[in-house]
Amino acid sequence: MAKYGFTSLNSSLNSTSAAEEGVLNSLTQAGIIRAARVISIILDDTHPRWEEVGEYNGIGTIEYQNIKEPNPSVSPSLAKPFNTNSRKYPLINEVVYILSLPNTSIGEFSSNQTSYYLEVVGLWNHPHHNAFPTNPSTPPDSQRKDYVETEIGNIRRVTDQSTEINLGSTFIERSNIHPLQAFEGDYILEGRWGNSIRLGSTVSGLNNWSVIGNNIYDVQSNGDPITIIRNGQGEQTDEGWIPVTENINNDNSSIYLTSTQQIPLESSTVATLSKSYPSDPPVNINEYAGKQILLNSGRLVFNTYEDHILLSSNLSIGLKASKGINIDTDGYFIANTPDIKLGGKDATEPLLKGDTTIDILSELVQQLINLTIALKTVTPSGGPAVAPSATTLEPLLRKIKTQLQTTTKSEVSKTL
Repeated sequence: MAKYGFTSLNSSLNSTSAAEEGVLNSLTQAGIIRAARVISIILDDTHPRWEEVGEYNGIGTIEYQNIKEPNPSVSPSLAKPFNTNSRKYPLINEVVYILSLPNTSIGEFSSNQTSYYLEVVGLWNHPHHNAFPTNPSTPPDSQRKDYVETEIGNIRRVTDQSTEINLGSTFIERSNIHPLQAFEGDYILEGRWGNSIRLGSTVSGLNNWSVIGNNIYDVQSNGDPITIIRNGQGEQTDEGWIPVTENINNDNSSIYLTSTQQIPLESSTVATLSKSYPSDPPVNINEYAGKQILLNSGRLVFNTYEDHILLSSNLSIGLKASKGINIDTDGYFIANTPDIKLGGKDATEPLLKGDTTIDILSELVQQLINLTIALKTVTPSGGPAVAPSATTLEPLLRKIKTQLQTTTKSEVSKTL
């Protein structure tokens, strides 16, 4: 008779094939490896055993109990992380494997050993959490409803945003965290909250990226590499057990490193770069297929605190924005180019040179002033009175000359 439910889960956790059972029995009998449930994890000085584990040297240490023979009346044992360079800290009620290996006293007593824990056992095969109920045979109704019972055991399908399994003081289970859809040859690193790194490739046929709804189109051949870094899945359904693929337009923040793929990134602006290019504008961002790096998020910040930010391109650097492009600097702004067009790519009217233009106009006004001085001495003989008009015009011309020399030139903008 097939077992199912929490009974099956408990049985399958502690059962293996004959070969595996022999290896595990040997390791267990030798006291080298055993399965354990995490009771707590020491991450800061609020834990009651902070000083006992060596304070900061003990960060990541867990309290655990043997999963086969739990004894709540006995103080939980301690285990340190096995790998100090790459750590995945377990949650309360997750299952880890414990190893007994030498400690820092190995030079004095070779028999001295300390417990170390390996990574979390993927009971539910889900990146969000793999916690295992304390009493799997008799769970409360509030826990039982969060799992689907099948002949192969329990399948975790949380639909109410929460289970009553204790996962820690700050970790709140979410039902909308989906695992990533995997493809042949993928190397995937997933966090607990929809953050991930995929070292993958173009996959055609049944696993073609576009066929299953992913936003990467197969434009070349199998095996063309792609790397996707994603932080947050964006809006997702509450069916958190269904795998998803990255979506650059829905994920919170992402970086795509492509080789031949075409990424349909939706532009946040209406304007197209072709309006500013006299010829051969860049391929639209959602049509280009080839080697490129795409960054997409709600905001991008590039900041250096010691040296320069340098942008270099073999062709051009295109900027476009819906509201404006602002440049603020406490220093200088230099545009070193043989051809500047303001207002549009079809601009043909050249700008006037400030000093040269002012010198020409000033000379013209000075000659007019000289003329008015001469005219003031002219005596009318039956003709119009010239002297009074010249007398009125002279101060006006002197005022214009002063304005040309003092107020018409920019103190900021200069041109060759």
